[in-house]
Amino acid sequence: MQVGLELGAFAWPGGPAAIGDTVARFSQLADEAGFASLSTGDHLWQGFNAGGEEQPYLECFTTLAVMAAHSRRCRVLPVVAGVHLRHPALLAKTVTTLDVLSGGRAGVGLGVGWNADEATGSGIPFPSVARRFEMLEETVRILLGYWTGDQGDGEAYHGTHYRVDRVLGVPQSLTRPHPPIMLGGAGEKTLRLVARYADACNLYPTPDLPDRLARLRGLCAEAGRDYDDIEKTVCLPFDVGDGTGELLDTLHQLADQGIQTTIGIVTSADPLRQVELIGAKVLPALARE
Repeated sequence: MQVGLELGAFAWPGGPAAIGDTVARFSQLADEAGFASLSTGDHLWQGFNAGGEEQPYLECFTTLAVMAAHSRRCRVLPVVAGVHLRHPALLAKTVTTLDVLSGGRAGVGLGVGWNADEATGSGIPFPSVARRFEMLEETVRILLGYWTGDQGDGEAYHGTHYRVDRVLGVPQSLTRPHPPIMLGGAGEKTLRLVARYADACNLYPTPDLPDRLARLRGLCAEAGRDYDDIEKTVCLPFDVGDGTGELLDTLHQLADQGIQTTIGIVTSADPLRQVELIGAKVLPALARE
């Protein structure tokens, strides 16, 4: 079992002036402790689960760049980027830039998004969920075109939602054949896209998790894809206080169900303490098993 960390809240002592130093130190500590990845979500407003829209939230890819600059080993990726927020060409350039500047450590998590109020309140179109799933598939296909296609032949992509007359990306990503693509969500449409395109899935640690994994296995068989080639991940809140036994039990249960990576969402007012505790007690215990 690998463990990654996602910063899910930024309301810390010291206010905005202290956020930069805390993100930098969080990233450095996580990297030194041996966490697998560093992430944050892709939102303009804070979600209801961390205090609501009046609480501070940082732009995703700028934050990931700071995380990359203060780490040397962890993969950095959004968990997950809303497909409605960026044109695929801009997303491809952004992730490629992050990969190049981090020395080949970028990935990209994608999903259809969920916060309609955030989008419409900010003047950003939020199409129907059916259309966003169409946009998600087109985005993945365009990303793969940027990362795996012949960059000199003037290749174009003309889809229902996006038109790119020339798929040209220079420089290419350092991660080859491309930065790993994670798709977030446990529904049938998402799992079908995972089986067809993705390097990783991000599911929910709910009672139906084994059924979702079994369904993914079946869809992989239908698509001619090796189920074992897809990394199985989940996200869940991490807040260990002074005890880590309950978290270890949860990670063991998830591993027994077939999960390979757990991404812990840290919303504590003292995120550095969370990194230190989990890094000192949970990661070594997992490594011994």
